[in-house]
Amino acid sequence: MKNLQLHKFHIPVMGLAYTIDSPVKVARFGISSVISIVEDNLIEMMRRHYYPTIDQTYFPIDTNEEDYRAKRITDYLNLVNTIVQNQVEKLKQSAFETGTEIVQYFEMLPDDSMLKKLYLQMISVSNASEKEKLSTYLRSQIVPGSIDVNIMTKTDRNNINKEGELIEDGSDAVAALRGYAKSNLRHSSIVFSAGMNPRLYNYLEKCPEFDVNEDNAFDKKIIIKVSDYRSALIQGKYLAKKGIWVSEFRIESGLNCGGHAFATDGFLLGPIMEEFKTKKQELIDTLFEIYNAALSKKSGKVFMYPPLLKITVQGGIGTAKEDSFLHDYYGVESTGWGTPFLLVPEATTVDERTLKLLSTATNKDLVLSYNSPLGVRFHYLKGTTAEIEKMQRISDGRPGSPCTEKHLAFNTEFTTEPICTASRKYQKLKIEQLKSQALPEKEYQKQLTSITAKECLCVGLSNAAALNYGETLVKNLDAVNICPGPNIAYFNKVVSLQTMTDHIYGRVNIMEEVHRPNMFIAELILYIDYLKEQLENDNALESDVKRKKYYVDFFNNLHAGINYYKNLPKTVEPDYTLFSQSLTVAVDILEKLTCQYSIYTREKIIS
Repeated sequence: MKNLQLHKFHIPVMGLAYTIDSPVKVARFGISSVISIVEDNLIEMMRRHYYPTIDQTYFPIDTNEEDYRAKRITDYLNLVNTIVQNQVEKLKQSAFETGTEIVQYFEMLPDDSMLKKLYLQMISVSNASEKEKLSTYLRSQIVPGSIDVNIMTKTDRNNINKEGELIEDGSDAVAALRGYAKSNLRHSSIVFSAGMNPRLYNYLEKCPEFDVNEDNAFDKKIIIKVSDYRSALIQGKYLAKKGIWVSEFRIESGLNCGGHAFATDGFLLGPIMEEFKTKKQELIDTLFEIYNAALSKKSGKVFMYPPLLKITVQGGIGTAKEDSFLHDYYGVESTGWGTPFLLVPEATTVDERTLKLLSTATNKDLVLSYNSPLGVRFHYLKGTTAEIEKMQRISDGRPGSPCTEKHLAFNTEFTTEPICTASRKYQKLKIEQLKSQALPEKEYQKQLTSITAKECLCVGLSNAAALNYGETLVKNLDAVNICPGPNIAYFNKVVSLQTMTDHIYGRVNIMEEVHRPNMFIAELILYIDYLKEQLENDNALESDVKRKKYYVDFFNNLHAGINYYKNLPKTVEPDYTLFSQSLTVAVDILEKLTCQYSIYTREKIIS
């Protein structure tokens, strides 16, 4: 089934459960979304749920089967693809009448879409023959949104067989990649996030599914999520040398995003976008030269012209004006709207209690936490059942979680076999070590809090689907945690898919009475707060020259970003006066910080 991008936005991966079946909900309307394929037990549970919905028998794929993880992923993606194709065929056959899915399909398209214009022409004509001709053509142009998948490259635990031997090509991420490669998805992409994983990237060479097809195109494409241009160039070159083409670089804000936050050294999204804008052709030419040489050596086949390479962006987008600016000024091909879609049950899978929590969330309810066992800062919504459960365990003197999934089990501080820092086993050992150090009470409590903050994400980010569908992921473990971006504070009601799509395209405004800073300003504020927090907690600042240099660079990068924003066209924000004033306030805050911590910027000497 051919796939063309009809919409100007996509729904990025969110958590583990929140977009686990989003294609089943939105793909038939031409909207692309991304499934996480990290948690294979969740995927097996979804297989169990969805097979009966299409009147087919569910056959379990047991953990005793060889390569079970990849097999589960392959079968689930095939199942989702079957469901979506059936939905699309049914949609094509429906009547052009109010309330039908075929009408919803065309009404949700952007207003400048040629298909949308033809649809409006079709419903307005009175000539029956002309109407039939147009309706037949419109039906033939219906295509689903892309069914894409995500692998967080850092979640790549080694696995061993029954004999205790390391399974070749059996790590979590590599098995997930193999599962996707063997699926029957076409015109689909795999998104790699969280940085470069050489083992994973090297395995791509064993996957012919990512090679050029007979039409000199790609059935399965590669998307890499990046935080800056340098990362795109490095990873793009690495793969190009292997004869593998990156079809899209998906830029994400370092801090104004959901989930794990990979902060830059003060580089802001606007300047990062500008670099991609000005160097896009240079990037394409550089990668194409390397790719073509590798392709020639590999297969004897070469391209005359570079394959398509898209630049897209996501992180903190909240208004139609912001979305339009990113498309018009930076020329991005698509924008990612993640967090707002958590309040769209027609698009994502969120349990009822968490949905209510999201809809009433304020800035005070959102924290850039230390809760992730990965050791990476993690956006977190307070008040979840997982947080309540965690605090109860601490109160009962039994901190830590049962570790059933082990996808984040990487720590070998106390054990030969890696364990997770959120596990009961690790926290017990770490607290015993802490007690033996006879630290002052204040320092002891600080470190104790740091230990017990870690929280199980494998189960917590999966359970929403189990609760929604009356399934069980792990017996007696049903707590939920969720990781929305800061943007959720400005979206305060559950809405339909149609309404959210209309909001994105400026046909309605679901935030009319909400005061919300421009996405660039919001990210700038997050970076200033992040910097202040680091300075306040950095005990080595006075003595460590390397740390001082880091802060000087951070300050200078923020100043450069602010100067860049000052020179953007006024179309960046409808209330440009407020935008400008916010930049002035940011400069004042930074100047006070440089004085307070005796860190001088702009080529001044470090005190």
